[in-house]
Amino acid sequence: MRKTIFVDVASIHNKCKGLSYTNKIVLVGIFSGLAAVFQSAGALFPGVGYIISPLATAPIIFCSIFSARLGFLSYVLTILILLFSHPSELIIFPFTTGLLGLAIGVGFLICGTYLTLNIMGCSALSLGILTVLYGLKFPLLGPLASTTPKLSMVVGIVIFSALYSWIWILAGKIMLKRMIRIIG
Repeated sequence: MRKTIFVDVASIHNKCKGLSYTNKIVLVGIFSGLAAVFQSAGALFPGVGYIISPLATAPIIFCSIFSARLGFLSYVLTILILLFSHPSELIIFPFTTGLLGLAIGVGFLICGTYLTLNIMGCSALSLGILTVLYGLKFPLLGPLASTTPKLSMVVGIVIFSALYSWIWILAGKIMLKRMIRIIG
């Protein structure tokens, strides 16, 4: 069962290699637009939008599975879209949801096990959150965490990142199975 999902990822990746340059750019545009809309949902629809906002990770995962280069291009394009549409979301996406999507998508391509994939996703998300919280001194977690480093908070962020990354890996696995059925 564990090997099947990585075979599915390789199958999707190989099918994407056969696409024309134009088709690849269109896919990047569509997925970047979706990621920007999902990320902006928190600002557009307070309350319900915060439930939709984490879905910005999924389009970046898919683009990264098509190819690491397309994933990075989608990540950058989403940042540019957010720059012009909702700059308030600009500090959150590049360091959290977008970075996690990029790490998990590329991880599906290069990692051999779910453990290494989770370590890659957890590391990216933890570093992103810690950079925003302690490097940029932006209160990303609101009143829950101060911008002065505390070991207990760092450990909590790493544990949260590991669990959140694992949830996205499982969600990615389910989405990949459905995508394989669609692509055929």
